Amino acid sequence: MTGETATSSRKRDHLVICCEKPVEAGDAGFGDVRLVHNALPECNMDAIETRTQFLGASLDSPLFIAAMTGGHPDTLEVNRRLARAAERYNLGIGVGSQRAALEKPELEDSFAIVREEAPHAFLCANLGIIQLRDHGIEWAERAVEMIDAQAIAIHVNSLQEAIQPEGDHNAEGCLEALRNLCDEFSHPVIVKETGSGMSAGTARVIRGAGASAIDIGGYGGTSWAKIERLRAKDSDLADLGEAFLSWGIPTVVSLCEVQTTGGPIIATGGLRSGIDIAKAVALGADLGGMALPLLKPAMESEEALFAAVEAIHRELEVAMFLTGSRTIRDLRHARTYITGLTRQMIEISD
Repeated sequence: MTGETATSSRKRDHLVICCEKPVEAGDAGFGDVRLVHNALPECNMDAIETRTQFLGASLDSPLFIAAMTGGHPDTLEVNRRLARAAERYNLGIGVGSQRAALEKPELEDSFAIVREEAPHAFLCANLGIIQLRDHGIEWAERAVEMIDAQAIAIHVNSLQEAIQPEGDHNAEGCLEALRNLCDEFSHPVIVKETGSGMSAGTARVIRGAGASAIDIGGYGGTSWAKIERLRAKDSDLADLGEAFLSWGIPTVVSLCEVQTTGGPIIATGGLRSGIDIAKAVALGADLGGMALPLLKPAMESEEALFAAVEAIHRELEVAMFLTGSRTIRDLRHARTYITGLTRQMIEISD
C-alpha cells in the first residue's frame, strides 16, 4: 500500500468509526454554564436576528459546519450534503484535512464538491501543521486553490499524532512554519485544535505568530484518542489511546482562557445544540462549530441534515429570546452562571 493510499484509507476509517462507534469522551463543560433567564425579554422572538460577521464574511448564523471529512471517494456524498446545507442556510463550512488530495490529486473531487455545491459559502481549507512544516506554503496555496477557499485552517493534533499508528512524533519547527505562512499568505489563517483545547498561553503564541483566528477545538466532544484507539491493531497503541481519553482542556475552560487574548474565536468541541452555541457566543466565541451532530444526519440524507440545522437554529433563537438578545451582538453581552468543575478550572487558570 502506498503512502497516498494509506492516507485516503485512514480518512474512510475515521468516517466509518465516527458513524458506527461511540467516539465522544469527557465533558466539554456546557452543562456547567447557564444563561441568565430574562423574565421580561422585551423583544419579538419572530424578529430575532442571528446574522453575524466572521473574518469579513456575512453569515446568517454563528453555526459553523466544522471540518470533518474528504480524501476518499466514499466521503464525496457526505461533503455534497454538508455543502448544500452551508449554501442553503448561509453558514461557514470547513473541509477535513486535504492531505490525501494533495498527495493524490485524483481525490480532489471529494473536496472540490464543497465549492461546487456551495458557491457563495464562507469556506475554509484545511492542512495539518506537520504538512505545512514539511511542504511549505505551496501546499497551503494548493489547498486553498483546490476548493476556492476564503481562509485556511491549520490544524494542530499532537495527541492524535502521538497515538496514530502512522503519526508524526516530531513537532519541532511548526511555529516557525506558522509564522512564515502568516507573514506571506494572502488569505486569513485559522489555527485549529482537534479536541484537546488551547490555553491562553498557547493562544498568545498563535496570535503573536500572526494568525487571524483560533478554533479552540476543546476536550469534551469527539475524541481522536478514542478514534485512534479503535483503529489501532497494535494492543500497545490501543492501551495508549485509552490512557489519554481524559487528556485536554474542556471546551468551556479553553474558551474562557482564549477569549482573554483577543481576536476571533471558533468554539468547537462538544457543542451539541443551539443552546450550546448561545452559551459559547455569550462566553466570547464568534462562531460555534459542530461536526459529529451534523455528520450523522448527513450520512442519512440531505433532508435529515436540513432538519438538524433547523432544530439547532430554533434552539438558538429561543435561547436568544429568553435572554432578551435581539441580535448576536446582544447575545455577546448576555450574563452567564458558571458552576461546578468548570468554574473551579477557570478560577485556577485565572
